[in-house]
Amino acid sequence: MAAILGGLTSSHIPAVGNAIAKELYEDLYWKPFFSGYPPIREWLGDHKPDVAINIYNDHGLGFFLDKMPTFAIGAAHEYKNEDEGWGIPQLPPFPGDPELSWHIIESMVEQEFDITSCQELAVDHGFVVPMQLFWPGAPNNPDMPRTVPISANTVQHPIPTLKRALDFGKALRRALLSYPDDVKIVVLGTGGLSHQLDGERAGFINKSFDEMCMDKIVTDPEALTKISRMELVEKAGAQGTEFLMWMMMRGALGDQVTPVHSHYHIPISNTGAGTMMLECAA
Repeated sequence: MAAILGGLTSSHIPAVGNAIAKELYEDLYWKPFFSGYPPIREWLGDHKPDVAINIYNDHGLGFFLDKMPTFAIGAAHEYKNEDEGWGIPQLPPFPGDPELSWHIIESMVEQEFDITSCQELAVDHGFVVPMQLFWPGAPNNPDMPRTVPISANTVQHPIPTLKRALDFGKALRRALLSYPDDVKIVVLGTGGLSHQLDGERAGFINKSFDEMCMDKIVTDPEALTKISRMELVEKAGAQGTEFLMWMMMRGALGDQVTPVHSHYHIPISNTGAGTMMLECAA
């Protein structure tokens, strides 16, 4: 039977991919950010998950504003990185797990979530950056897990509510635990935290709101569902809506989790960057 080991969170800022490519780990600007990841890498090295469910948002590569699915799930054998610039070297494809993907898709539809299934899906920094942060050198890492990308709409309003995001995660948990193969799974919730890249509030970061979200997502995620979509934009910025992908991850972990590691740093590329490792209850 499948087992969910835990959940990981990470920002997926495209500038991070550039910093990784240039190996700026000891750079004064980047070092405080990168210092948040070694404890999680150690945990992953000890547990060696077989599959990483990567919940991210596409930034105009696989989908655009004229066609933006609320929830899309990759069902391919591999996922090619075709990011949007920065001069980052081309990466080999990331390995998929189509059998698990189709099991998830079938289960989610059975649970009345409308899913866009993608038999081909190019992935951008939203997917790639967290993989490289948690598995350095990915996809050329000896412990590289198979991947299932799940893309959520955080840009074209109306976006999902935080309650819908948490409910998606709960349904995803049921899908994963019903998978008959003996696989170990981690679930990634990426993006955020507070940031706004344009308009009058460009550069907006809300540290107190970020810290509250990082606390409540462990102890009382249901309380966060009371935050409306407009309130989320107001308190976290236009791009802070990516927090809903953390909620999708959290729902997949069950009621009780143990926080193994937490790290927060601002500013990094005008973003409040949160990193967490949540372990599922035995």
